[in-house]
Amino acid sequence: MTTSKRDYYDVLGVARDATPEDFKKAFRKQALKFHPDRNKEADASDRFKEVNEAYQVLSDPQRKAQYDQFGHAGFNGQSGRGFEGFEGFGGFGDIFDSFFGGSTRQASSRGADLEFQINISFRDAAFGVPRELELNRMERCGRCDGNRAEPGTDVVECSTCHGEGKVRRTQRTFFGQFQQVTACPTCQGEGQTVKTACKQCSGHGTERNSRKIEVKIPAGVEHGTKLIVHGEGESGGAGNRNGDLYVHIGVERDKVFSRRGNDVLMTAEVNMVMAALGGIINVETLDGSTDIEIKPGTQSGATIRIKEAGIPHMGSSNRRGDQLVELNVVTPRKLDDRQKELLHDLAESFGLERISENSGSGHGLFGRFKDVLRGDDDQS
Repeated sequence: MTTSKRDYYDVLGVARDATPEDFKKAFRKQALKFHPDRNKEADASDRFKEVNEAYQVLSDPQRKAQYDQFGHAGFNGQSGRGFEGFEGFGGFGDIFDSFFGGSTRQASSRGADLEFQINISFRDAAFGVPRELELNRMERCGRCDGNRAEPGTDVVECSTCHGEGKVRRTQRTFFGQFQQVTACPTCQGEGQTVKTACKQCSGHGTERNSRKIEVKIPAGVEHGTKLIVHGEGESGGAGNRNGDLYVHIGVERDKVFSRRGNDVLMTAEVNMVMAALGGIINVETLDGSTDIEIKPGTQSGATIRIKEAGIPHMGSSNRRGDQLVELNVVTPRKLDDRQKELLHDLAESFGLERISENSGSGHGLFGRFKDVLRGDDDQS
């Protein structure tokens, strides 16, 4: 297989508007075709894993929506250990079990998964931020190193599974014969039993500890995003992998900005004189502030777009949305005598008769003046 991943829809051979039943049928067909017990080609295992992974994403509405929006980038993590995706993918048998009632996966015991809720600011969500989390979790016992035996005492092979940690049974189905592997009931998959239990962990192999870890919240996360940190859940004991840590992200509301996709939205007020004559105003951005031009004759509701001042796209630090500034033309509520006189003179220059501020007319000078600025000078 190549190092780049194929499109999940191509892997299953379905259209992007396929139904859940279409996904299920396609998975059945591809899983049977590439299952390692039935297909002895060199790349069968890799192809089967690819099919399994594609189905886990496309059969889950939340994962499918994430994939449709971001592609494989929405499931790729940072370099090294850390965020490797929004969801973990199981072994060959995880999904296959639910269809065919059997598994070729070797039995293993893994630690429990943990969940952690954090809230971050709008701007931290836009650009990403490292956060320190304090976890209270089960870890490998420091005294026995997880083998459950008191140091200096013997650990012996399990007599039931003969050290394998698993037992097998064969099951016949209408798809053929499959071998199911389960954890040994005697040693719970350890393959060994102890004569003298560790005094510190009472033979469990794990103990509860408080641990601080730092995680990197990637740029562009949205409210409700669920990230996964592999291996930072609870310990599975000696010879077994740890569970995973699921980090639920809550994004706080911002006083200035809101979000639509990767675009940032805000409202800016413009004085009616500047709206009529044009000018420059300074607006806040995620990066600081910038000047924008107000063109003569600007109306309330007009929008100015600031290119690439929005939120970075997930998995692509070089791509950003835009900032959309909606303009709200403001009419002054209080005027001094000089300002009133100037407006009266301006009104007369538009052919509007001078009327008293206390006139009973429902239209009024300033309403008429506003109509003229809008170009509605055909009103009587």
